[in-house]
Amino acid sequence: MSLEAILAIAAVAAWLLLTWFTLLRPSARQVRTASSAGTPGVPAGASTAVVYASQTGTAIELARRTAQALGDRAVLLPIDRVAPEQLLAYEQVLFIASTYGEGDAPDMAHAFHARMLAAEATDASRAAGPVDPASAPHAAGASFAGLRVGILALGDSSYSQFCGFGMALESWLKRRGATLLFDTIRVDRADPRALDAWSEQLSLLFQARLDTGMHFDDWTLIERSTSNPSGAGRPCHELRWRPAGDVRLEWKAGDIAHIEIGDSGERREYSIASTPSEGMLRLLVREHQQPDGTPGLGSHWLGSELAPGAAARLHIRANPLFRAPDDDRPAIFVGNGTGIAGLRALLQERLEQGHHDNWLVFGERTRAGDFHWGDTFETWLRQGKLQRMDLAFSRDQAEKRYVHHLLRESAADLREWAGRGALLYVCGSKDGMAQDVDQALRDILGPHGYEALLQRQGYRRDVY
Repeated sequence: MSLEAILAIAAVAAWLLLTWFTLLRPSARQVRTASSAGTPGVPAGASTAVVYASQTGTAIELARRTAQALGDRAVLLPIDRVAPEQLLAYEQVLFIASTYGEGDAPDMAHAFHARMLAAEATDASRAAGPVDPASAPHAAGASFAGLRVGILALGDSSYSQFCGFGMALESWLKRRGATLLFDTIRVDRADPRALDAWSEQLSLLFQARLDTGMHFDDWTLIERSTSNPSGAGRPCHELRWRPAGDVRLEWKAGDIAHIEIGDSGERREYSIASTPSEGMLRLLVREHQQPDGTPGLGSHWLGSELAPGAAARLHIRANPLFRAPDDDRPAIFVGNGTGIAGLRALLQERLEQGHHDNWLVFGERTRAGDFHWGDTFETWLRQGKLQRMDLAFSRDQAEKRYVHHLLRESAADLREWAGRGALLYVCGSKDGMAQDVDQALRDILGPHGYEALLQRQGYRRDVY
């Protein structure tokens, strides 16, 4: 072949390549739009994903408001429905991520977090030497170069790993090439100033107006009684409330009550212990005491200072991750102490729906003095509305017994209930009870059974 022919072929090839890049090659924007448009439930042209990782509903509420503010430009996605590589379908992703306990991912983010860890492990292996590509997870090689992300990290500064999961998410995204739209905003127990900063960023970047404030109404304390006057623990008070104005009784079992504590500017949150059909909102509040003997701000005000007949400002926050099922699937309710409040509401709602395949596992200090709503539960058991009730009162015998002991002693029955598709609810102390119950479940169900429970969203926790 002559030199002239070779040069002519090269010129044609160069022209074809130039035509591909300038006219025919789809842009990253087109690829992302096509990918998102082909996803069920995603609006055509949505360029922003709002992804939430929630434990008790706060992140869900903020994510919904954020997506609504952005309108058709955004799609709202729970993190348990997202694989990391799917983020590439969007130009930007806004994460609203809670942290559970000491830096852990919330329950619904376990699968996503596992993919994050797998990617990090694969990167480390590649740095150490050659890796068989077939053995690496698909997401491990994903690059997020060109993807813009913003993160609102929710947490509690009383923990050493404040906003730990949100910050781990930031580090992982940056290492994989994503660009931060702004410095990650960390929110300490719904601090309104941090939420305002999130709203300001949305306004600057998207010209979107976002209301991040909670809307409180006046509720009247109609009655207060001590549920454990002869108990071995600190006093627990049942508080019954009704709206002071024209506010409808609307919530679902599992939802959370936020209360403004007097004029302090502080807020506290409590599991609601009743359903709207009971005509009142019930709370169960244990008095706390600081190490120096100072009474807890919220519990003292609610338990001693606020007089019946007086009003407090209250906001009800939805907690959809801790809801009772609408069908008649069996359900197991596990808790200790004031965690019985959230379980009581769930059971009450189940009974109102005519669903009686219920098993209660509860622990406190003494049966005679600390069995909150004990008469109610015993009546439900006699009537067949509870199929089973197992109780552990730690100080009623020489050897301490707790709810995780009850689960281990009933391992065969627990596996049988799980095999029938039972949902398992845990409410109460995060440190101690919830950890011990989680380990018991892992041991009883085994790795595959435990993972199956998570995959079908059968494990639901509201712990504090």
